[in-house]
Amino acid sequence: MADAARVCVVVVNWNGWRDTLECLESLLRSDYPEYRVIVCDNGSTDGSLERLEEWAQGRLPAPVVPESPLRRLSWPPLPKPVPHLVHGGGGAGPVARPAAPRLELVAAGSNRGFAAGNNVALRLALDTGGFDYAWLLNNDTVVEPDALPQLVARMLAKPAAGMCGSTLRFYQPPHEVQAYGGARYNRWFGVPSNIDRLRRGETPADVEGRLDYVMGASLLVSASFVRDVGLMSEDYFLFCEEVDWATRGRGRYSLAYAPGSVVYHKGGRSTGLSRGGCSPLADRQMIRSQLVFARQHTPGLLPLVALRHLLVLGNSVRRRQPERIRMLAQVYLDLLRGRYRPGVGAKNQD
Repeated sequence: MADAARVCVVVVNWNGWRDTLECLESLLRSDYPEYRVIVCDNGSTDGSLERLEEWAQGRLPAPVVPESPLRRLSWPPLPKPVPHLVHGGGGAGPVARPAAPRLELVAAGSNRGFAAGNNVALRLALDTGGFDYAWLLNNDTVVEPDALPQLVARMLAKPAAGMCGSTLRFYQPPHEVQAYGGARYNRWFGVPSNIDRLRRGETPADVEGRLDYVMGASLLVSASFVRDVGLMSEDYFLFCEEVDWATRGRGRYSLAYAPGSVVYHKGGRSTGLSRGGCSPLADRQMIRSQLVFARQHTPGLLPLVALRHLLVLGNSVRRRQPERIRMLAQVYLDLLRGRYRPGVGAKNQD
């Protein structure tokens, strides 16, 4: 394993240090030998960066729920201190500044969205040694120890692949599947649908042939994909950044799925999107991102996406939801004013 592919694990945190600490406690138990972790704090206002550093120094335990069925993945606590570096944020710094830290903390300074936070960490990784693969991992996840080795193994077995997804299970209850690797995207109406959501039993057949994109909760991307296609597009604040990324790489790279890579996802902690519905923020950003994607990749289908939103508007009128009506009107006013002009995605400059 001395020549194992180098992996940079990217975790974006926004006012969620408790979830991030549980994630790190599981992640740093990985069976994979050659990886580093970069946590990008996306302008948190809850002292997240300081809490993460206190944990790495051994002064703050991770708040792992005793009755959690997944406690085995993040308990007992890892030995501390964890060798780490802090980039920005004015922290006290690690106990000893390692030459090759396992963990790096970086302050983005402000919250410019999920894609922008990932790009901060990816640029840092590219500037400080590079990587063969980057694993984008949501902060509200916990992972099996072999989740990363399984992803890398699948990518090595499928050299044409640029991205690979995991089996995403719900954190609660962990026997239910959120998605097998990723999702389909209905371009006619701008609607995503997870591959065989809530299915139990055996893994479905031909998952890779059905994928339109890999879900960003657990997404392994190759360095060659990042170099050729570019970083994530920062035109998206939340949602659709993964399908945009996969679409930009279509024809050059295929998508892969590692069924043995199991990741448990709490879901919706930062986005406000959950199994029971979505917050006003998530609702607005979902509609906005669907319009940005359609305008960039399928402009001829934009009227159909708008028609679906018109039906949503009619439903909001029927239910007497004035706030949602105003939100939909504002999103479309912004579109008409040209505020959602599509970009080409941030490009790697190295």
